[in-house]
Amino acid sequence: MRIALDTNVYSAMAAGNKTTVYTLQSAQEIFVPIPVLAELRFGFLKSTKRVQHETYLTRFLSAPRVKTLDCDEQTTHFYSQLKFQLDTQGTPIPINDIWIASLVIQHGVSLFSFDSDFDRIPQLLRVR
Repeated sequence: MRIALDTNVYSAMAAGNKTTVYTLQSAQEIFVPIPVLAELRFGFLKSTKRVQHETYLTRFLSAPRVKTLDCDEQTTHFYSQLKFQLDTQGTPIPINDIWIASLVIQHGVSLFSFDSDFDRIPQLLRVR
């Protein structure tokens, strides 16, 4: 299984949530979308444990099974289609979530998230 992490799943894993950790241990590959990294690092800036959080993240990102999902020109096509779909449905979601979903769909992986906003995107593969 190839899994992309949402910010809330990374936070649960870092906090030691056993179910989350078990699911990630069974993953063949783990992907971290660039918007998730941005959200995490923004959160770190507001924390008194910023250095510890950044150290843990750096260690996590250096694991052989972990890769980042970067935006490219092709991502913009997925983004525009998703944003149009959500606007047409009348079910908008936060912009970062659209970028995350776009990257996940573009790369054909499953999103692991506790966020119900992603339920509005039926073509998005999900880990539950």
